[in-house]
Amino acid sequence: MQRLYDFLRRHPTWVDSFWAVFLFGISVAGEEARHGTRGTDSPGVIVPIVLLLCLVIALRRRMPEKMLLLALGLGVTQVVLDVETSPADFALLVIVYTVAATGARWASRLALATGLCAATVAQLRWPNADSGALGNVAQMIFLTVPFALAWVLGDSIRTRRAYFAQLEERAARLEKEREAQSKVAVAAERARIARELHDVVAHNVSVMVVQADGAAYVLDAAPDQAKKALETISSTGRQALAEMRRLLGVLRTGEHQEGGEYVPQPDVEQIEDLVEQCRGSGLPVDFKVEGTPRPLPSGVELTAYRIVQEALTNTRKHGGPNAGASVRLVYFDDGLGLLVEDDGKGAPHELYEEGGVDGRGHGLIGMRERIGMVGGTLDAGPRPGGGFRISALLPLKPAH
Repeated sequence: MQRLYDFLRRHPTWVDSFWAVFLFGISVAGEEARHGTRGTDSPGVIVPIVLLLCLVIALRRRMPEKMLLLALGLGVTQVVLDVETSPADFALLVIVYTVAATGARWASRLALATGLCAATVAQLRWPNADSGALGNVAQMIFLTVPFALAWVLGDSIRTRRAYFAQLEERAARLEKEREAQSKVAVAAERARIARELHDVVAHNVSVMVVQADGAAYVLDAAPDQAKKALETISSTGRQALAEMRRLLGVLRTGEHQEGGEYVPQPDVEQIEDLVEQCRGSGLPVDFKVEGTPRPLPSGVELTAYRIVQEALTNTRKHGGPNAGASVRLVYFDDGLGLLVEDDGKGAPHELYEEGGVDGRGHGLIGMRERIGMVGGTLDAGPRPGGGFRISALLPLKPAH
């Protein structure tokens, strides 16, 4: 039964043609049974009209407007030639419904007017002699109701289809919006990962380069110091690999690596370890915490760590020889303050060139982006008398 139903839905014209043939057979049989009772009802006139009315049924869904005009013309022909109504005139009722449901608006209005007038015209043209005037009026009203109901039903179907079409369009639009939002989220995540990788690589590689240069310098004169520098390079490299594995692991959706090593995101407490690492690489850093430490939002803690990391990396790169730095963390009631300063005199001029090997400008841009994501403020610039100063305020709640 389901296959038959699907077949009928895929071939509506075949279904309409079947009912057209069925209606043609009933109409012809009925006309032959009463043939000869009226002088004007000759088969040469009736059969073509019935055939064309059945054609209206067969093609009503393919050409609703044209079939409406054909049915209207056949109705006028019946009135003019005095061809009394037959079962084939049921086609007019069907085409009124079809045009109201699927036809153009002008055709729908014409179908309504035609349906409301059809019964009246037929009753006036072929009145029932056995009924009085009141009976003919009642019969006229009774025959008009089906046409009105057919039009109302068809118009309701049109409205319902339009409503569902609007819902489908809205669903498609929402789906496209969700896809666009997903793409934006993916782009934002990639940008975040790029910032993370920049900070990880810039800091750890700079430490490794400094330690490698130092180890090469003291390798013959002080093997113990060279060994310590190599150990620092090894631990720094492992830390960099662990952080990069964590960052790149989020891109491997759907993959599960058994025994995979994923480290947590850095927080404020690890800033002290970062300072110790810088001290071990030869950069003197003064570190102080003011206020009462307390848990902070993870985004604020990661931003604070990366700002200090980037600032100390810049000091190591651009501060020049014998540079020192200081780091201050200040806990306020509504946020966290950061102050990172150095007294460096500057590295060789080529390192400050835009697009140089250090990418300093990109580091400051990354800082501003990070702080902007948590609703904070950043002030960065040279200090009077030399050195560089970075001051940031990270609120506990993002600004709206």
